[in-house]
Amino acid sequence: MTGRGLDAVSGEPSPPLPAVDLRVDLALDPRFIAAVALFNAAAWYPCHDGFEELWQENLGPDRVVLQALLQIAVAHLHLERGNAHGATVLLGEGLGRLAPFPDSTLGLDLGPLRAQVNARLRCLQQNGDPSGLPLPALSLVR
Repeated sequence: MTGRGLDAVSGEPSPPLPAVDLRVDLALDPRFIAAVALFNAAAWYPCHDGFEELWQENLGPDRVVLQALLQIAVAHLHLERGNAHGATVLLGEGLGRLAPFPDSTLGLDLGPLRAQVNARLRCLQQNGDPSGLPLPALSLVR
């Protein structure tokens, strides 16, 4: 039998159960909320850990957005450690992964994030110092 049991009374095969979407809204996961707060506090390494845990568990389309957020966080770790090249690569990859998603994704407004990351990326690509630019932040959709 394929996923169906027997009726306890009649002994006949039970009708199939309706499909249920067991996916939890990632935006409501306390670990996601904590990782967003760490991102906004520029606590890049703990933020990376939080997003990575969720990324490893997620097989759906949210996984790509989580990977982009991870890459943007790790890019800033690279900047803190003086690795402008690594930061440039990861900011570009993070922006690329966010490209197919609408601004309102996972309860976040990705528009401002894209603009902030793009400005920092352009600065790095011109061999500039992005430290005078605002750090990227994740804002909630209103």
